[in-house]
Parts: sequence; C-alpha cells; structure tokens
Amino acid sequence: MSDHDQSLWLKTCREHAETCPLTDETSVDLAVIGGGYTGCSAALTAARAGASVCLLEAHEIGHGGSGRNVGLANAGLWLPPDEIRAHLGEEAGDRLISLLAGAPADVFDLIERHGIDCEPVRNGTLHCAHSGSGLRAMQARHTQLMASGAPVELLSAVQTTYRTGSARFHGALFDPRAGTIQPLGYVRGLARAAAEAGARIVSQCPVETMQHEDGIWMLNTPQGRVRAKSVIQATNAYHQGLHASTPDYVPVYYFQFSTAPLSENLRASILPGGEGCWDTGLIMTSFRMDAEGRLVIGAMGDLGQAGRLIHTAWIRRKLSELFPQLADQPLIEGWHGRIAMTSDHLPKITQIGLNAYSVHGYSGRGIGPGTVFGRMVAESLLNEDPSLLPVPAVSDYHENWTGLRRAYFETGAALTHFIKARF
Repeated sequence: MSDHDQSLWLKTCREHAETCPLTDETSVDLAVIGGGYTGCSAALTAARAGASVCLLEAHEIGHGGSGRNVGLANAGLWLPPDEIRAHLGEEAGDRLISLLAGAPADVFDLIERHGIDCEPVRNGTLHCAHSGSGLRAMQARHTQLMASGAPVELLSAVQTTYRTGSARFHGALFDPRAGTIQPLGYVRGLARAAAEAGARIVSQCPVETMQHEDGIWMLNTPQGRVRAKSVIQATNAYHQGLHASTPDYVPVYYFQFSTAPLSENLRASILPGGEGCWDTGLIMTSFRMDAEGRLVIGAMGDLGQAGRLIHTAWIRRKLSELFPQLADQPLIEGWHGRIAMTSDHLPKITQIGLNAYSVHGYSGRGIGPGTVFGRMVAESLLNEDPSLLPVPAVSDYHENWTGLRRAYFETGAALTHFIKARF
C-alpha cells in the first residue's frame, strides 16, 4: 500500500467488521459487490429484513472512497434544488430532494441504533463563501433551500469568522441537519451491524465474472461462487474487473492532510462549535476537526501523481492563510481518494440485468446519499418494486471523454495550487 493510501482514518478507526472466507458455493437472496457506504447499507437493510445476503469486497471494508472521505455527513447533493428539478423533473426532483434532506438523520440514527464508534458530531456544517461571487451563489442557494423547507441559515462575514476561527470568508451557509463522522469507522460499523444481522461479509474477494443463468446470478471469485436471486453492484469509483458492467464516470481525486492534535488554546480558536466546512472555490477546500483535536484540511488533487509536491506546498500555505496561528504546525498525514463524478452531478442507478442494479456517481457526496441509495435499492429488489428506487433506473449510462476530463480536473487543480503557492 502506498503512502498516500495511509489515511488518518485508517490509523484512528476503532470499528472492526468481522469477515469470513467464501468457500465452494453459496446461495443467497442478495449478493452485494463492494464494501462501501452503499454496499454495507444495502447488506444491513436486506439482512435486517430477513433476507440471506453475501457482500463481496475486493480489498478491505471501506478500502475505497468511503474510507478516505472528508467525513461530512451532509444533506442533499452538490446541486441546489432548482438544478435537481431541472434534471429530473418536478416530481422526481422533489422526491430526491426530500429523501436526501433526511439523509443525515438516517446516518446518525444508524450510528445510534448500532452503537457505531465513529466520532459522530451533529453540530451542522458550514458552506463558506470564499469570494463575493461565492457569497452571491450562496445567497441564491439559501433562497432555494429555504423554499424547499430546509432549516438553513445564511451567516454574515462576522458570524462566519466567529464560527470558523478564520477571517478569510465573506459569509457561510449553516445547515444544522448535518455533521461530521470518522468515515472509515462509520462504514466498518455498518458492515459489523450487517454481519450481526446475519449478512455474510467477505473481504479480499474480487468478483471476476458474473452471468445470469436460469433466473439466478452466478458470481465467480477466487474463493468460490455465489448464486444470487438479486445483485447490487456498489463499486462506485473503485470498480475493478467485470468489464461488461463497468460504471461510467469521470475520476476526480481529492486529497487531505492532518495536523497533530492541537493544544487546548488552539482548539478553542478554531471551529469552536465543531462544524465541518468546505468552501465555494472552483478548486474546493474542506476543513474540520477530528475527535482528538487534529485539523483535517483537503482539496482536489492526486497525491500519487507528479503534482504531489505542488499540492503539498499549496495546502501548507492554505492552512496558514486560513489559520495564521497554525502556520508552524506540521502536516503529518497525507492521503487521497477517488470520486466518481457524473456530468450532471446526480447519482445513477443502472439496470445491468434482471434483478440487478449498479449504483454510482455521488460526485463527492457519498455518506448520506450512499446510505440512502443502498437501503432503497435493497428494498426495491427484495420487494420486486422499482418504484421504491430513489431515482429511476436507466438501462445504460455513458460519460464522454472521461480520461481527458480527469486530466483537465487534475491539471486545473495542480496549476491553481502551483500559482497560489507561489504568489
């Protein structure tokens, strides 16, 4: 495992999901491919409903984006409500807006119900305006969210300075529904709860081939075969193999660094209310505190590429710009994850065969939507009712120029960070 895969979350996670090997052949009602938020939520839902479930993860539970996440359990999507309705239509748009408005409550309810040890703090999030234009966009978003019934509050620059501890912002949008979690702890806690409910959780077990024969899905792995009535493919941006059902998306990388635990004096001056934050910049920045008082700060960029030094130099300067009192604080952890971005920033459910769905494309909002989509896709398959899906399934989905667009995002992030790190 490379250095940039060694996240803070991996080192501080206190949850453990018991897994078991797959031997020979097993038959289940539902097979789930992928041990992230979507897959573990689906497995937990199905097992609690009394269905037999086998979840197959190619690496360890939470290996992909779920274990590398910023850990902001937000309501909704990146898109403001009017844009969601423009893409989906009024009825389907309103339904998705309503479902994801309740996503943080779903997440924190699961944490409480199953005693998931993942540092939950439900003190809201702050979407911070990094410029005058960012503030105007925030004001428009605030108007739309209020019209949709969201209990959000638009903060002034002075209020934002008090809430964040930074004087660099023009204002912020406070969402009290949201909060922060230890993201790897949450996904492993979901897997543990699913196993306790009767699901079979198998790690280090990639699905190599999958075919449908006589009404049954056959999933072949190096450890054995799974026969299943239904399948959920929940590999998102960490799909491997199964080329016939590869989800189409633009891979976008997001990196994070953390400080050592801060002194009590420093902790009192930064995010005293415990909110998680991100800004309106085109090359977005996020920051939050963990339970031990580390500041975790991140932005778009791939630490595994030539831009690592550029991104690292920029994040050090960004930290001191936002919080001058932390200018001499070393950044001791650095990691990145991969986001499955879609052109319209909406998650996709693709029907890959009879009683089989692929779910992907959260575009950086995996915690709440992944939890909701996993639950609802499982309920849809168990009840044989497509109307229970959170968004209508499509028979096919394609993105154009994914390689070029990935290069565009990474080059843009590297250039922005290079220029701002120097001037």
